[in-house]
Amino acid sequence: MKEFLNMTENNYKQQEAVKTDVIDHLMELGIYKINDLQLYQVPLSELLLEYKKQKS
Repeated sequence: MKEFLNMTENNYKQQEAVKTDVIDHLMELGIYKINDLQLYQVPLSELLLEYKKQKS
C-alpha cells in the first residue's frame, strides 16, 4: 500500500510540474486567464488545449 501511495504522489507531482510548465509558457505568450479563470484554476487538459491553439 505504501508503494502505491508513493506512486500516486509521484504522479501528482509530475502532473503539477507539467501544469506549472504549461502555465509558464502561456504567461510568456501573454495569456493570464482562460474563460475568466486564473490559469492555476484551469484543468491541465484545458491548459494544454489553449497552448496548442496558441502555438498553431
